[in-house]
Parts: sequence; structure tokens; C-alpha cells
Amino acid sequence: MAITGLGHTGFWVDDLEKMRDFYARVLGLTVTDEDEERGIVFLSARPDEEHHEFVLQRGRTALAGARLTHQVSWRVDSLETVIDFHHRFRAEGIEVQQEVTHGNAIGIYFFDPEGNRNEVYLRLDRDVRQPFRKTIDLDQDPADVLADVERLLTEGGPAYQPVQ
Repeated sequence: MAITGLGHTGFWVDDLEKMRDFYARVLGLTVTDEDEERGIVFLSARPDEEHHEFVLQRGRTALAGARLTHQVSWRVDSLETVIDFHHRFRAEGIEVQQEVTHGNAIGIYFFDPEGNRNEVYLRLDRDVRQPFRKTIDLDQDPADVLADVERLLTEGGPAYQPVQ
């Protein structure tokens, strides 16, 4: 018996409408179901394949600023999509923690309206020993971003060790 993947995750929230708007409008997830009376919203990035990958439900009891979830990471299809999110987050005034390469990925760490850390990322086809986390500049053309990733891997010293 083995786990084959993550089915879905969810957050308890204070402001369901604000969080629904953020994940649907800003991140582009599709609302697949919701029940206003129960205060729950189901969302998916792939509604034809998976009814819901993410759930929001009213009822958060933790104090503001409490650390509950390390992060939720959303895989994207291209570097251009990561760069599009870079521009979208700036236009929306979304708090960005860092834009990074992990050697095996390029991503943006950001916070939703209730302070939950998220990441949008593109997986790169290589194994790089972790943790490897270097800041990158997403105001460049995609080719220049990829060149920076390669440069940072080369300059990374002992942090860059291909996994055997």
C-alpha cells in the first residue's frame, strides 16, 4: 500500500468571500461547488480531472499571525506563467516573500489575504540537493531568467549537489 498523491488541502478562513475571490480571480482556480449556508467553497485547477484540490471553509479559530500551514505550492505549466503571476501579484498588491530558484524549480512565495504562504512554481527537469534557494529577478525575459538559474547553480558551491 502506498500514497499516490495529494488529493486536496484546505484552509479554515475568517473572510470566505475575500479568500474565494483571491483563489478564484487572482490565482485562477475554478470554483467547482460551494455551500453558502455551511460556508464552504471547493476549488480546482483541473476541474475536468479533479473535482476539488483546494477547500476554503469559514470557521478559522486561530489568532491572526498564528503559524498553521507551512505553504501550499501550485505547479504551473511554463516560465511565462510564473512571470505572469509576478506581474499579477505586483498589480494586485499581493505580498511576495521571495522569487526564487531551487535549482529544480522556479517559483514565487507569496501570502494570501489571511497570511497563508503559497508558492506558484515551475518544476525544472533536474535533481538538485535541497535546500537550495536563491533569489531571482522575474522582471527579465524568460531566456535571461533561465540563464540566471544556470549561473546561480554554477556559483552555488556546496549547496548544488545533484541527487544520486
